[in-house]
Amino acid sequence: MYQPSIDLAGEVCFNPNFWQTKTRINYLINQYLSNQELSDRLEDLPDQFRHCQPRKWSSINWQDINSEQVIGLELEIFLLIIKGILVTEAPIRALTQTSKQYLEQICPSIAKLVGGISDQGGKIIELGLWELEKSQHKPALSKIYQQLSQQKISWLNLQRAKSYQPKINPYQDLYRHGLEQVTDKCVVVCLYLWLMAHTTGTLQKVLGELLQDEINHLGKFWGVGMWLYPEGAEQLICSILSQINTFLTVSYRTSSNHELQPKSTWHSLMTALFWQLCPLSLKGELIYTFFWTLKRIWQWSSQLTPEYLHSCCATPEFFGNNDVECHQPEIIII
Repeated sequence: MYQPSIDLAGEVCFNPNFWQTKTRINYLINQYLSNQELSDRLEDLPDQFRHCQPRKWSSINWQDINSEQVIGLELEIFLLIIKGILVTEAPIRALTQTSKQYLEQICPSIAKLVGGISDQGGKIIELGLWELEKSQHKPALSKIYQQLSQQKISWLNLQRAKSYQPKINPYQDLYRHGLEQVTDKCVVVCLYLWLMAHTTGTLQKVLGELLQDEINHLGKFWGVGMWLYPEGAEQLICSILSQINTFLTVSYRTSSNHELQPKSTWHSLMTALFWQLCPLSLKGELIYTFFWTLKRIWQWSSQLTPEYLHSCCATPEFFGNNDVECHQPEIIII
């Protein structure tokens, strides 16, 4: 079987040490998280309001995926991580509809992009862009799992999405919800980057498509968040760091059937990885990926001037009404 010497993460190392994997992670971060790439995703937002089009994937030959394309990582661990991600991806309809409810009163156009259009009875008559793109993830991850394990995944213990819970006022409710969503997207971007460093060939190509979708959503939501809540950047970083700390120091509780159960959505991924038993080198790689990715995103975010954000976000389409004067709402950060 032909083994490429160069792939999406640079030079291929089939028995990589920490430093070789670190080099591949750096290569991926430079390729997929450049300032230009992230800015392009944000600047694309007004066009998506006018001409909503899901990002097209490149052609995938699913039969080409095989276990030899997992490098420097035990296949069992890789499959457990894929299964853990699937648990968080499965309730996409509930996730999009919850986000739509938080967004509707503030920015109805983004609410439409995320959750689509519903009739008066609540039945969805047009899917949102976010759901259209995210709906590709579950079947793609399932195909990866099935191709590598030669068995279909069993759907047990699916993660339930949080329901809409308005508390204070729409702006502050959206702020809290937005913190959770952007934080989760940062974590999953890091995971896909790390998995791409440990794969090659068609398997890596699929993970690259998943990663680009997540970066597309992250760039748009981060930018909109910085515009709506200009004083919230520090709290966002603290939220991400807190989630990463929780992610890396996960604790477990035992259920009545003696299965390990996660305490939160992202705990399910660490449950899958068996963090306490994970080799030190893999822990180091993940920690490095998390903090280096966050550093790159923060560098980009620090360059988002109010004028630039205004040019991307303050459009009539953003508010869903061509007669509305475009302005930045007055927000109280608590």
